[in-house]
Amino acid sequence: MPSNKSVSDAPIVQFTNCRILRSHQLQREDLWVRDGKILNPEKLFFDEKGSADIQLDCKDSIITPGFIDVQINGGFGVDFSLATDDFKSGIDLVSQKILSHGVTSFCPTLVTSPPSVYHQVLPQISIRNGGVHGAGILGAHLEGPFISKEKKGAHPEHCLRTFEAGAFQDLLATYGSLDCVRIVTLAPEMKRSSEVIQELTKRGICVSLGHSVANLSQAEEAVQHGATFITHLFNAMLPFHHRDPGIVGLLTSDKIPAGRRVFYGMISDGIHTNPAALRIAHRAHPKGLVLVTDAIAGMGLAPGRHTLGQQVVEIDGLNTYIAGTKTLSGSVATMDTCVRHFQEATGCSVETALEAASLHPAQLLGIEHKKGTLNYDSDADFLMLNDSLYVQATYIAGEEVWRQDALGM
Repeated sequence: MPSNKSVSDAPIVQFTNCRILRSHQLQREDLWVRDGKILNPEKLFFDEKGSADIQLDCKDSIITPGFIDVQINGGFGVDFSLATDDFKSGIDLVSQKILSHGVTSFCPTLVTSPPSVYHQVLPQISIRNGGVHGAGILGAHLEGPFISKEKKGAHPEHCLRTFEAGAFQDLLATYGSLDCVRIVTLAPEMKRSSEVIQELTKRGICVSLGHSVANLSQAEEAVQHGATFITHLFNAMLPFHHRDPGIVGLLTSDKIPAGRRVFYGMISDGIHTNPAALRIAHRAHPKGLVLVTDAIAGMGLAPGRHTLGQQVVEIDGLNTYIAGTKTLSGSVATMDTCVRHFQEATGCSVETALEAASLHPAQLLGIEHKKGTLNYDSDADFLMLNDSLYVQATYIAGEEVWRQDALGM
């Protein structure tokens, strides 16, 4: 048999005895990986006459694409909205720690902050591939400061801004640079927001609607100008009303441009959204649901006082409030917890729950040809899960980057 070296020097790894999430179904077949990519075994056998160099028994695990978290404010004592001298080591720590929760790539999220914070922090965020060092960074998510005062949630009011005559130039001056920015959350009812949405979309930046008192027609107009996402549906927006459902109405709107899908983030932590509301959203628009953690610095830490940007927050169990109030401020839920809660609350299939944390965020960001699936030639970022959807091992580019047994658990 000809050697595998004819195409690549990289070893071919065959993962056996597993159920792979592919084409929306868990399928009992092997997963083949080489050089950080998913291989097509037929091409390997028939074109290359190749075979596996290494076989790994997965012991009947589920293999799913790695989770992608597009809204995470920090964790493990690190707050992405605080400009510190060791910001890089902080982002490295979070990207390392979230591997155990199945996150293989993420968008570090900054809440409403003074311009000086964006100017200091954004140059320190660089888009990079994941690996043993931690989950990959897809670019920053800037949540604010161009949001509604009425629906500011945990965002500091004194830092909120509006678009003045220069609109897009105002935004550029506030952020300093858009080089590593992937998502911007803004309130679409603000004057001149349409031109800002168009300019951001032109640059390949995803525009999300949130922290807003927009009515449905304002939200539909924003989508027609290029917005494609809703930040934490139901939270920090007008409540659903039958005569004007507001941003929530986008889930069933008939004014969405042909061929466009609106996605919406949901914090499925059992705190931010009642299970019934989660079920309503999912049944109304299942293909748009994107699970996000909205995790803050206190994720992974003991209850007590922590920060979220310019604010002090208190953690009490799974609840996080701005200190001294009952205003919810981010979550301390991990992505794997959100996936399990979503599946349990909605009664959806395992496949559906897993795709809400992998395929859908990849589609939102337009990277589904590389991430979020286990299709041939896509990146070999995947997880091994048990039947209860607990993470047993995390792989990035075909390399094991975290394993439960290794910690003696």
